[in-house]
Amino acid sequence: MPHNELELTPRQIVAELDRDIVGQHDAKRAVAVALRNRWRRRQLPAELRAQVTPKNIMLIGPTGVGKTEIARCLARLIGAPFVKTEATRYTEVGYYGRDVESIVRELVEAAIALVRSSERERLQEQARTRTDQRLLDLLLPGPSVSLSTPWGETAAPEGPTERWQRSREKLKARLEAGELEDREIEVSIPGRSMAPISILGAGNLEQMEMDLQSMFEKFMPKPQQKRVMTVREARPILLQQELDALIDPEKTSQAALALAQDSGIIFIDEIDKIAGDEGSVRGPDVSRQGVQRDLLPIVEGTTVNTKYGPVSTDHILFIAAGAFHRTKPSDLMPELQGRFPIRVEMHDLTRDDFARILREPRASLIRQYQALLETEGLTLEFTSDAIEAMADFAFQINRSVQNIGARRLHTIIERVLEEISFEAPERADRRVVVDEAVVRERLAGLAGDDDLSRYIL
Repeated sequence: MPHNELELTPRQIVAELDRDIVGQHDAKRAVAVALRNRWRRRQLPAELRAQVTPKNIMLIGPTGVGKTEIARCLARLIGAPFVKTEATRYTEVGYYGRDVESIVRELVEAAIALVRSSERERLQEQARTRTDQRLLDLLLPGPSVSLSTPWGETAAPEGPTERWQRSREKLKARLEAGELEDREIEVSIPGRSMAPISILGAGNLEQMEMDLQSMFEKFMPKPQQKRVMTVREARPILLQQELDALIDPEKTSQAALALAQDSGIIFIDEIDKIAGDEGSVRGPDVSRQGVQRDLLPIVEGTTVNTKYGPVSTDHILFIAAGAFHRTKPSDLMPELQGRFPIRVEMHDLTRDDFARILREPRASLIRQYQALLETEGLTLEFTSDAIEAMADFAFQINRSVQNIGARRLHTIIERVLEEISFEAPERADRRVVVDEAVVRERLAGLAGDDDLSRYIL
């Protein structure tokens, strides 16, 4: 359940992040302070509030140490719209590739989804009541529509008579009791009107094509499809139709725009890939300086037009991340560097960190696999020495082959459980214990062969 920003102090934010992410205390403190500063800004007088901009953050560290997860968990924690993108997806205006302004449009779409989800929860009860009324109308049409019903109830030839009302009340009681779930009814389902136009061209015309598609859908009539289905099958369809009818599109759009502007988080990964000296760039990377120039006004604060309305980026929190193996943050344009004043260096994961990652997070890999195999009726247990052994293998292989951080654990645990997962439906023994001997048996040969481990691990 998302929290309100007001509810969480920086210490509480760090504590919440600790439940899902191991280590990286400096990065957690930085994002916690940035989040709390949003609430602080709202308490300021209006004339000063407009001058206070977010202190954007740059996370520097190798892959697989938790850069993306910190930003994602932060957004999930407060129910804020969140977009993760890679800087390498975009190119300078005029080249083949996506326009950098599409990042903001994606953020607005994420905000629309959040607001609609919130509205659905709020209107759920009202929509259920209206759905039941529609089901009754389909099961027992009004007296002006039909003289008799398929269920043997006779209605008056005209006007809502007492007999028809009594029949409807009886039917309503049976519907609420779940006795009519298998009755068949005819439901009208609106089809999707297709725009008679398609734009063939560069990737930065994708948004234009989507907007044209949306415009034609508004003007062209949607064909109605008649389908016969049971009450049980029709209920979720009718419920969705009622929810869509109850949600005010204009109100939703305005709320989403405000949410994106005030609480949006944009995570730009691989920002180190667009760093470098313009004079040394050749070939396909010619536009990366251009991407920096195009990113600059968005990060500085500008207004981006979307199909829901204009969005100001002045108070969106930007979190950039990169490994910076071959480049340095100072290789970015000075103006862009200045827009990320908070720099946090992420630490390499230690052997103990790997063990904690397997044990501590609420959705740790061990808990995930235990839940997956439990669906087969299999109880999976890991001994403490098995967890330590897997952590040791992950740490050693990262050092000897290539450091991919915590993602190495996915490969390790998959190799360890490969045979168990394959045989799970047919196993006679419904309780499986994975100990150190099993881990070493499955991994020792691979880890000892550097050439083989490069391909398999």
